[in-house]
Amino acid sequence: MTAVLEIRNLHVSVEDKPILRGVNLVVKQGEVHAMMGPNGSGKSTLANVMLGNPAYVVTEGDIILDGESVLEMEANERSRAGLFLAFQYPVAIPGVTLANFLRLAINSRMKAEDPDSKGISIPEFRRMMKQKMDFLGVDHSFAGRYLNDGFSGGEKKRAEVLQMAVLNPKIAILDETDSGLDIDALRIVSDGVNKLQEADQLGVLVITHYQRMLNYVKPEYVHVMFQGQIVESGGADLALKLEELGYDWIRERSAVG
Repeated sequence: MTAVLEIRNLHVSVEDKPILRGVNLVVKQGEVHAMMGPNGSGKSTLANVMLGNPAYVVTEGDIILDGESVLEMEANERSRAGLFLAFQYPVAIPGVTLANFLRLAINSRMKAEDPDSKGISIPEFRRMMKQKMDFLGVDHSFAGRYLNDGFSGGEKKRAEVLQMAVLNPKIAILDETDSGLDIDALRIVSDGVNKLQEADQLGVLVITHYQRMLNYVKPEYVHVMFQGQIVESGGADLALKLEELGYDWIRERSAVG
C-alpha cells in the first residue's frame, strides 16, 4: 500500500511566537515535492515539527502518516513509522563509526518491534552495508569513519543518503540538503536520492531556497511558503519562475492580499 503523509491546517509556535499559520500538504510515497521560500518563511520549522523537535509547539492541526497522527509519537517512533529527516547541518559523533551507528539504529528498530530480537548479525549487517554502498557508489572505507567527524559538506550529506538506504523510510524530508555543497557534491548526493526514490518508491520533500538542487532531483510538485503558509503550488515550472523572478512577486501579491 502506498504511504501518505498529510499535513492538515498545521499551526506551530516557538516560544509563543507563531511561525506556521495553517499549512496543508499531502506527500505520497513515490512522489517528489519541493518546498521553496525566502529565509524565515517557515520551511525548516516544518521539517523540525514533522520529526518531533520539542522546541516547536503545535497549537492547531495535525500531521498524519498512513491515517495515524504522529504528534504524540517520539522522534524514534516517527522514524520507525517511516519518516526520515536529512539535516541541514548533521552533527558529528567522534568515536562512533558510521557502520556502528547504523547497526545500532537497525537493532533499536528490531528491539522495538520484538523485545526478544537479538538484532542483526554482524555478517548479515556487513553484507547489507556493502550492497547499499555499492548501489550508491560509496567506497566501503566510508563505513569505518567516525560519523560526520572531519567530513566535508558533501560527505556528511552522502552519509545521510546511506542512512536513508539502510533505514528504508517511506517519506524523506531533505532540509536544505544543498546547503554548502559544490556542484560535484550536489550531483553525487542527488544521484543517491534519485536511486532510492526510483528503487524503493521513496516519497521526497526537498526543502530548498534555490533551483539548483532541483536540476538534479526533479520535483513533480513545487510549493512556495511565505509567512508560515503555502501561498503557491504548481509543477516544476514554478521553481524556474522563482529562479528568474525571485520572491518579490510573492511578497507583493501577499501584501495586496
